[in-house]
Amino acid sequence: MGSGTSIGRVRGLGSAHEGTHHWWHQKITAGSNILLMSWLLISLARRPAYDYGAMRDWLSSAWVAVPMLLLVLSVFYHFRIGLQVVIEDYQRDERRIVAMVLLNLFVAAIGGTAVFAILKIAFGAN
Repeated sequence: MGSGTSIGRVRGLGSAHEGTHHWWHQKITAGSNILLMSWLLISLARRPAYDYGAMRDWLSSAWVAVPMLLLVLSVFYHFRIGLQVVIEDYQRDERRIVAMVLLNLFVAAIGGTAVFAILKIAFGAN
């Protein structure tokens, strides 16, 4: 590497030029999570009843189902980005690839299940 300065030896190494992209997505999803979670808590607090039928009727409204879908998508995307950074920082070699694949499968399975459940209720299927 020669006898250059410290910054000269490091320049060009280690950066995938994705840090800013992840940082912005993390901040945007954090903001949307705050807004949508506030909406959810306020909406739930204003409900007159919390039994199964009342909650199912509430969630079957498009005015509730759409923000709920946005909340689920935002939370799971935020979760995925955050864990991806942790995996990239602490895992090496093939363990990183395996961990990323497992993370993506987990987020897709759980997020897909949540979206399916919301859509099923919203469209009135039994």
